[in-house]
Amino acid sequence: MEGPDRLYDRTPGVEDQEPTANFLSYTTGFGLAVLLTIASFIVSQTDLLWPPGIPAGLVVLAFAQIGVHLVFFLHIGTGPDNTNNIVALAFGLFIVLLVIGGSCLIIANLNANMMPMPMNIPR
Repeated sequence: MEGPDRLYDRTPGVEDQEPTANFLSYTTGFGLAVLLTIASFIVSQTDLLWPPGIPAGLVVLAFAQIGVHLVFFLHIGTGPDNTNNIVALAFGLFIVLLVIGGSCLIIANLNANMMPMPMNIPR
């Protein structure tokens, strides 16, 4: 499908006449990834953020890093050509969240059902 509609099917960094990304796209993605990594270290090692907000700041930077990798390196966009990629990514995320959530549920259940440790253990 070529024409004016094809312009909106491309991810950022991919030109309209190119089937794949070029050096500039990868360099831009690499630069953004490095900047986000440096920002994560700055946020965690300085008093730039309010201390209870540091985990939230790191989560935001992590999601931004994931977005940069998906767009600039994996070339996942919102066009109709990428529907299978997006569905596969969503299914993979669902499985990962299911495994992590199930593990947390099992660990919490085991913790709740553990017998209390005696306080005076003879040596």
